[in-house]
Amino acid sequence: MTYCVAVRVDQGLVMLSDTRTNAGMDNIARFRKSFTYSVPGERAITMMCSGNLSITQGVKAMLGRAIKDAALDPEIETILNCPTMHRVAQIVGEAMCTMQGRYRSTIEMQGSGADASILIAGQRKGGKPRLYLIYSAGNFIEATEDTPFFQIGEHKYGKPILDRIIKRGTSLEDATKAVLVSMDSTLRSNLSVGMPLDLTVIERDAFDFRVRTRIEADNEEFQLLSHSWSAALRKGFEDLPNVID
Repeated sequence: MTYCVAVRVDQGLVMLSDTRTNAGMDNIARFRKSFTYSVPGERAITMMCSGNLSITQGVKAMLGRAIKDAALDPEIETILNCPTMHRVAQIVGEAMCTMQGRYRSTIEMQGSGADASILIAGQRKGGKPRLYLIYSAGNFIEATEDTPFFQIGEHKYGKPILDRIIKRGTSLEDATKAVLVSMDSTLRSNLSVGMPLDLTVIERDAFDFRVRTRIEADNEEFQLLSHSWSAALRKGFEDLPNVID
């Protein structure tokens, strides 16, 4: 399984994913689920994937092949030269639809699930920061003021902190803390989600990555955040009034 979370606030975008995949309790591996694409000064895009790994790797390969071919033939449309972020989401959705049409029936005949989800977040020059959730069928929805974040994978453990903190006016720094706490809560409650983590932050109108880093299990800043959050929860619980005498 996996957990990926992406947030869109007025100041920009924050994306975080784990790297654990498993096909049973005795078959656990690490695979990167977060991928970045950029034309510095013009656009920056992050893609995060959940679900059937062969499907999402196939989508990534199709996007990468188009980018490579466009270097020789500029007429080929890719996520790095298309006119809008909405078109980026369409291109990714089309690749998802192609992969599902090619392999879904065969995968399901073998008893496995073919469902997959992809988060696309980014900004291009002349446009606003955008965040999209792409489904297995290739259709997608966009984050709005009412729903400023998306989660895919094991989302239930990390949702409460996001519901309480994330608003359009939340600072980029607080949004980053919120997604890290959301991931920490998920790591503590679900063994199918695991370190290391991949974090990317895109500041509004920068058209590049403010943060693009991997957080390992021994990362001191993440450990401090985790311990501080646990202590704050314990203190808050202890301060609650008793409900029985």
